[in-house]
Amino acid sequence: MGLFQKKEPAGGGLAVQIREGSRHPFGVLDGYVPLRNGEIALYRSIREAVPIVDAAIWKLIRLSGGVGVICRDQKAQDGLDRFLQRVNTGRGQRGIQSFLDCYLDSMLTCGRAVGEIVPNPRGTDIAALLCGNVADIEIREGSCPLEFSIWGREEGGLMRRLPRQELLLFTPFQPETDSPYGVSMLRSMPFLTGILLKIYQATGMNWERMGNVRFAVVYKPGDTPLDQSLVQERSRQIAREWSAAMQAGKDGSVRDFVAVGDVEIKVIGADNQVLDSEVPVRQILEQLVARTGIPPFLLGLSWSSTERMSTQQADMMTSEITAIRRSLEPVVERICELWLRLHGFDSRVQVEWKDINLQDLVEEARAELYRQQTRSLEMDNNQREKGEDV
Repeated sequence: MGLFQKKEPAGGGLAVQIREGSRHPFGVLDGYVPLRNGEIALYRSIREAVPIVDAAIWKLIRLSGGVGVICRDQKAQDGLDRFLQRVNTGRGQRGIQSFLDCYLDSMLTCGRAVGEIVPNPRGTDIAALLCGNVADIEIREGSCPLEFSIWGREEGGLMRRLPRQELLLFTPFQPETDSPYGVSMLRSMPFLTGILLKIYQATGMNWERMGNVRFAVVYKPGDTPLDQSLVQERSRQIAREWSAAMQAGKDGSVRDFVAVGDVEIKVIGADNQVLDSEVPVRQILEQLVARTGIPPFLLGLSWSSTERMSTQQADMMTSEITAIRRSLEPVVERICELWLRLHGFDSRVQVEWKDINLQDLVEEARAELYRQQTRSLEMDNNQREKGEDV
């Protein structure tokens, strides 16, 4: 039987390498399904994945600061100012501005924010202002749109109505008619963010392939029987010597590679051209930045912009910040009114914000000069009219 057994041909084995399935680390963006309450992790992943979106939200938070409250009693005003500056807001922070920063961060990212007013044990003062996790609460409406309650999760996982609803703070961001939860500023970003991350991931993989050069060493044996019988031995010898030469290069020394026979060495990926990603990346970033309302020059983007266009963008930014401040005013009013009532003062307050300064100092000085000139002309006209009447 051994005489008729087919002899296996001698030769080298065939090595095949295929591309590994690599993807960007923010996989939640690829499996996005728009849900009403389950997208909070998605929005936080967008901020973590795209630095320019995170920077835009933080700039909105910083520019929205500068709150002040005026009450009717001067004695109450001094105490209220001290309370707003020194109230405990948890995690080693003090002041209502630190509370509003965390509160606004949740409101812009998640579409809603929840907080709590913590009284002291005797119930005579406000001991702290704390922000809560919006993922742990639910909003249940009553018989009419004016009635709603905040529910939280118990240790067993069941939802229950939280006690002391009058001490809980809740603010939806741009709420819709059919939902009390509000709308996140990042709601329209998952699709474009997923495309942007795929471009960045592909760019990184291409640079890894082409920047860290890989070689293909091809040995072609001759037609003689001797060459055919020594294919495997010569292949192993070439691989061993080539590996030693590459290792010597990593150590900083130069080592030549000498081979006998028909040996061809090529650089893998040298003929491929990396796609230009500037145009698609800019188009996507334009959409993302436009949703935040931040002028591009405030984010360090050197897109085409004239001086007049920058001024108009700054004016639009001012209106955006003013709208955000209006969403925070009810929270500030509730906190201050409760503090005044606990201390026996008139609870009527007026919230005032610091002026938003986005203009150049020269432009502000010129505007102040125009106002003074206008005032001088008005006074001259009034005096002239009085002289004519006499």
